Amino acid sequence: MLLLAWAIAMVLWGMAHGTSNIERGVDIPIVFNGVSDDLVLIDQSARAVNIRVLGSRAALRDARLERMEYRVDVSGAQRGEAVYDIDPGRIEEQLPAGARIAAGSPASLELKFARRARKSIRVRADIVGEPAEGYNVAWVEVDPPYVWLSGDRREVVSMREAITEPLEIRGASESLEREVRLALPDHVWMEEARPLKVRVQVDEIPKSRERKR
Repeated sequence: MLLLAWAIAMVLWGMAHGTSNIERGVDIPIVFNGVSDDLVLIDQSARAVNIRVLGSRAALRDARLERMEYRVDVSGAQRGEAVYDIDPGRIEEQLPAGARIAAGSPASLELKFARRARKSIRVRADIVGEPAEGYNVAWVEVDPPYVWLSGDRREVVSMREAITEPLEIRGASESLEREVRLALPDHVWMEEARPLKVRVQVDEIPKSRERKR
């Protein structure tokens, strides 16, 4: 009888904890669909929709909130600013039975679009420091020497060269070859995502011949 009573108590305890409502906060990432090829998104007031989900433990366990996303169709957007309302119902319909949205923010999303441009531009390696005493830099080579950039027209058009992230050669006594990235302004990117290689030829300075006495 004691064992039976203990078993019943455990079942009732489990049911109570499985059905009691709890609240959980989560950020739902915002994803954009339909961005025009001649536009680039340069500013947004929020990158996620923060919601408070209320429901049973079982419902929240099955919700898989970390896999959810909020999609915004911007196919009709034009250059300039635009405001899109956030519809919590589109998130709530992804929740399982027994869960609902208790609160959410923001109520709207402010976006800013700019004209997009592309340009082929020369790459320059940013070499920092000096080689070891008795050595000098003979030449520096970047592969590829030119890249296609795309992004915010104002930034792309004003660029004369693309500079790599700093490459430290201080104290080097031999040639170097490194993979580097470009140090690009915001809303500008390489059209072809490929690694850049910088080769720095470091040579020993020939010693001057001793003068004949």
